[in-house]
Amino acid sequence: MDFYSETQIIRILKEKNISLFTLTDFGRIFKIQNRNTLYKKIARLEKQGIVQQIIKGKYLFTLDQPDDYTLANFIYSPSYVSCETALSFYGIITGFPYQITSVTIKKSKKNSFGNKEFSYSHVASHLYWGYEKKENFLIAEKEKALLDYLYFGTKGWRSIELDELDLSEVNKNKLISFAKKFKNKKLLKIIHKLIK
Repeated sequence: MDFYSETQIIRILKEKNISLFTLTDFGRIFKIQNRNTLYKKIARLEKQGIVQQIIKGKYLFTLDQPDDYTLANFIYSPSYVSCETALSFYGIITGFPYQITSVTIKKSKKNSFGNKEFSYSHVASHLYWGYEKKENFLIAEKEKALLDYLYFGTKGWRSIELDELDLSEVNKNKLISFAKKFKNKKLLKIIHKLIK
């Protein structure tokens, strides 16, 4: 159980640049196969403030905290940051939403961690595309973030503020091409109204 001291664990996590991990990951990294031993080790590290449980089975290394977007991807996967959060990231809407919004093919869900709320909205698998990796996280491209936001609005799941959108950095042709993939007349109507 004590093959690795707390100091060694900190050093290894820093060396490997690991800020988020599952219980299984931890067991693999530190070669701990016994579940009971694994739980005890994690509990001791939690007590010392070295790791913190985010949700059941998922942990954060407190000495190397990730950004909110990386955390959002990790808490519930597969998912990518989208809607208001991505629109704020790109400067398409002003202000930063309190809630980190993401899209997933799993069921819709909300999680709280620290003083932040992480919200995940379900889309059918044929609408789960149009995202890219930036730094350590997956985020919707500008056009897809806008479409996800408007799509949920057409369903009545979000209030849409069209007059708050700055589309100067949005590729209009890409936006229309992406919008057609949604096969949603209401959405296309909004897009045409937005870009005319």
